[in-house]
Amino acid sequence: MYRRSAAAAVLLAAALTLTACSSGGDKADSGAKPKPPASSSAPDPADAPQPSTDPNAKPTGPVLPDAKITPKTGSFTAEEKKYLSGRVPDKVDPASVLQGGQDACQRVQRTAKHDQDAATGAVITGEIPGAKDAITLLCPDQKPILAAAEKGFPEGPRTSPAAGSYRALTQATNCTWEAKGKDGATLASGPETPLKAGDKITATIPAGTAEFNSTGCYAWIPA
Repeated sequence: MYRRSAAAAVLLAAALTLTACSSGGDKADSGAKPKPPASSSAPDPADAPQPSTDPNAKPTGPVLPDAKITPKTGSFTAEEKKYLSGRVPDKVDPASVLQGGQDACQRVQRTAKHDQDAATGAVITGEIPGAKDAITLLCPDQKPILAAAEKGFPEGPRTSPAAGSYRALTQATNCTWEAKGKDGATLASGPETPLKAGDKITATIPAGTAEFNSTGCYAWIPA
């Protein structure tokens, strides 16, 4: 009798244990996917390298030697070869890389046709990636835009700017600017009067300016 009672107790305890495990498993399955443990080698997606936002940037890995930069059909001009030199990743069609530079030229040309200031600003700010090399080698007719852009600078903080008068390449009415000396004191700021739509926005940077800061102004070129 005692043995049968003990056996029954063991069976009852096993049944209760199985019920508890089953209940815990249901709860685990209903939630989100579990994260890998701290010791797991699974990579965190946030740590993965991000692709370059500049399709015309020179690659950091192996590149095709100049002797192998040839199109599948036809031929490259001397200037196209100069543009592609050191820019074509290994095992990549050079024509696809050249297309990136040609696209940059087309964007500059289309923008300049309607608004040269907008084209200049897009080159200054990097809104048209790779524009400098593309203009220099692939569309030299746009060199006046590049020359103007090389004298300008984008909005934001700029240390030790050259003194002089500058014009903002925007007609936005929220453009503000300030020139500060080495001691942090304000030397000049603007606009002096509220801006109206269509107004030309100018700023005079005094000699001795340590930092020129602007917001809402897009980009600046000498006035």
